[in-house]
Amino acid sequence: QLEQQVEVTSEDEIGELGTAFNSMSREVARVNQLRRQMTADIAHDLRTPLTVISGYVESMRDGILTPTPERMDLIYNEIGRLQNMVNDLRMLSQADAGELTLNPQALEVNALLTRTADLFLHHADQQSVAMRVEVEEGLPPLQLDDVRMQQVLDNLVSNALRYTSQGGTITLGARKAGNEVEISVSDTGSGIPP
Repeated sequence: QLEQQVEVTSEDEIGELGTAFNSMSREVARVNQLRRQMTADIAHDLRTPLTVISGYVESMRDGILTPTPERMDLIYNEIGRLQNMVNDLRMLSQADAGELTLNPQALEVNALLTRTADLFLHHADQQSVAMRVEVEEGLPPLQLDDVRMQQVLDNLVSNALRYTSQGGTITLGARKAGNEVEISVSDTGSGIPP
C-alpha cells in the first residue's frame, strides 16, 4: 500500500517531515504507475512481431501457406525487430542500474546527421518523404558516444517517418545555441500535442 498519506497538523519539524513523507509517497506511487505502463507498452510492442511470426509459421506448418523467400524474409525481419527490442530493454536496464557506459569521441555533427539521413533515405523515398540536412557553418566537433547518439537519432527519425505523410519533409539540423550545439529532428507530420 504505497499511496499512504499522513495528516499534517503543524508547521514545525514534524509537519515538515509529514509533508516530505506525503511527497515521497506520491512520487513512489507515480514511479510505480510509470513502470506498470512501461511493462504494458513492452508487452504490446513484443506481441506484434510474435503474432506475425507465429501466424506465418503456423500457416506454413499446416500447409495453408507455402514457404517462399519473401515470407522467410518477412519472418527474419520480424525476428530482427524482436532482437532490437530486447537490446533496447537491456540498454534501459543498464541505464536504470547506472551501468550504461558511454564512449565519447570527437564527432563532426554534419557527418553524423548526413550518415543518419543516408540510412533512412531509401525508406523516406518509398514514402515520398524528403530528407534534408541543415547544419550551420563552423560548428565545432562534439564529444559524443557515436553508437548511443546514432540510436537517439534513429529513434527520432523512425518516429518522424511514421508520422510524416506523403510529400512531407524531415529535417536533421544543427545550430549554435549560445555555448552549445543544438541538434534537432523536425518534420511536417501531425505533431504531438503540447
